[in-house]
Amino acid sequence: MVLRAFLIVVLALLVAACGERASGPTSPFKSTDISKVEWGQDFHLTDHNGQPRSVADFRGKVVLLFFGFTHCPDVCPTTMADMARVVDKLGPDGQRVQGLFVTVDPARDTQQVLASYVTVFHPSFLGLYGDAGATASLAQEFKFFHDAQAADAQGHYAVTHGSAIYVYDPHGRLRLLMGAERTVDTMAADVARLLRG
Repeated sequence: MVLRAFLIVVLALLVAACGERASGPTSPFKSTDISKVEWGQDFHLTDHNGQPRSVADFRGKVVLLFFGFTHCPDVCPTTMADMARVVDKLGPDGQRVQGLFVTVDPARDTQQVLASYVTVFHPSFLGLYGDAGATASLAQEFKFFHDAQAADAQGHYAVTHGSAIYVYDPHGRLRLLMGAERTVDTMAADVARLLRG
């Protein structure tokens, strides 16, 4: 009887301890908070207007950075459209959000192709590119997977790639990773929180 009472008390303490940990500080963001990572801190690419670009160029704005390619039939246009919807959903604050599309297919995604592609989604969005070496180094720096498939008889090929959006705060710090579970509402809420500081 005493042993049973002792076990009940121990069990109650364990449950209480678990409850304390579960109700501890949680991230205010819906997206994955990656503020502590040491990778992905900067990039050096050229935009579709021919201007060199790095994170410092967008200080004061939340940056939504997405890796993809213009021949992508599904994930890329869907993600770019969602990013544009976030900008629009934020109203006047949307002017403090910068959408960036980084191509993983620089052989086909030239400056002109990128200019035509990204501005369809939002006039403020920028397409960024580098040569094959710069693209490979950047993918490694951002822990981003991509792999060009074998071309068919007509020379067409797809590029397998991730679907995450990397998010920088207005101070130029990499803060969030928006994964596949994201919605426009959760994206907008997280961006609004970053804009508030």
